[in-house]
Amino acid sequence: MTTRAILEKFELKAENMGTSSGVGDWLKTSGPMIESINPTTGEPLGKVQSSDASAYSQVVETAQDAFKSWRMVPAPKRGDVVRDFGNILRDYKEPLGDLVSLEMGKIQVEGYGEVQEMIDICDFAVGLSRQLYGITMGSERPNHRMYEQWHPLGPIGIISAFNFPVAVYSWNAALAAVCGDTMIWKPSELTPLVSVATQKLANKVMADHGLRGVFNLTVGAGNIGQLISEDKRLPLVSFTGSIPTGRKVATAVASRLGRSILELGGNNAIIITETADLDIATRGIVFGAVGTAGQRCTSTRRIIAHESIVDTLAERLVTAYETVPMGDPLDSSTLIGPLVAERAVRAMQRALEQAVQDGGELLTGGKLRPDVGPLFVEPAIVRMPMQSAIVQEETFAPILYLLDYTDWDEALSMHNEVTQGLSSAIFTDSLRTAERFLSHEGSDCGIANVNIGTSGAEIGGAFGGEKDTGGGRESGSDAWKGYMRRQTNTINWSTDLPLAQGIEFG
Repeated sequence: MTTRAILEKFELKAENMGTSSGVGDWLKTSGPMIESINPTTGEPLGKVQSSDASAYSQVVETAQDAFKSWRMVPAPKRGDVVRDFGNILRDYKEPLGDLVSLEMGKIQVEGYGEVQEMIDICDFAVGLSRQLYGITMGSERPNHRMYEQWHPLGPIGIISAFNFPVAVYSWNAALAAVCGDTMIWKPSELTPLVSVATQKLANKVMADHGLRGVFNLTVGAGNIGQLISEDKRLPLVSFTGSIPTGRKVATAVASRLGRSILELGGNNAIIITETADLDIATRGIVFGAVGTAGQRCTSTRRIIAHESIVDTLAERLVTAYETVPMGDPLDSSTLIGPLVAERAVRAMQRALEQAVQDGGELLTGGKLRPDVGPLFVEPAIVRMPMQSAIVQEETFAPILYLLDYTDWDEALSMHNEVTQGLSSAIFTDSLRTAERFLSHEGSDCGIANVNIGTSGAEIGGAFGGEKDTGGGRESGSDAWKGYMRRQTNTINWSTDLPLAQGIEFG
């Protein structure tokens, strides 16, 4: 589809409003216009008027009011709404995926894959709507029943990042909706158009069900994120973004005794043992390091390869890197698109300069490609003599650091040395080594894989990491519990009043 056709599919104009509290309710505000830039060409796509404090408060009040009735809708009926959200996403999968590629810069198949994630989590949430189970416990008191149940939490804040402009929102939104919560979404100011398009689809679903205020949008910069973090009306804030900003969000939410779900940085490594299948290892590494131009929180940043195979692996990776097609992400032959903004390009160049100063050897890549577009940079591989400070930082760009090790303890120590703890992987044909990597003394990350890369998580498993990654969990498994409040109940159906622990009183 052409750029014009993609924008017209969602009735996006030169200027759009970015605050919505329900069906057809787009609020005009005094907030500044945020310009959306196509990172492939550097050309403007359109503008979105950001929210101001007054409009933000109005949206929260709408979400509060909607929560009172939404929480009383039976969970399977809430699932019907989420099912319809998934169905409308099926209808708009290609244009919405194209819009993701257009505004964020990831290649077309990844844009489609992101919308498929939204569809998948909606399917998961529909099933979950009939499985919000509590457990029954045996009471020590005779003729008593003790059990726990889960209640909707309230209006929640969702602050999402540019690199997955719609998928991460949906992980939160679909689960929160079936749990009985309403929500206020603040997307990245780098991807405002795709958030407006997604909200329009949500508004249509709400209209079809006679609802208002379940799914809400407030586009803005850091000031809106700060309002969300400090707002006592929001018992939970889910934040995806950088570690420094995550610390600020966590501090603000904790200071009012609210809850936070944090999905912060990753500095993901793959250990390549001497028994690894280098064919599949190479493929896994290249996708993990080059996919989305290295702008995934699960992107592969570090390779820790056994000294007996590191040279062979380096040759294979350099060969593969030099054949990766770069260009327009909407061209089906492209495998790497642009970085999202000029500051990302500068950060990549600074990191490469520092790595070389630390004794690293640039094996391939790192060159600016103005002939392709203003934000295109060749993906880089740097052979490092040690895990220096720059290697231990997360540079959100396609830089792959290649290190070698002699024995297992050295490899694992190097792997766990960084402060981030999101995703990890090992390639090996040794069952014992694989199990050691997955054991209590192995990888310290929230995600650990064997013979697949660090990137490309499925929605069935809880997504998140440890240490500076924040400890949050989103998407599958029992992550739904983060969006609800637990209540323990005891019912006495006897004519006596025995006390716990055998206490006699009076």
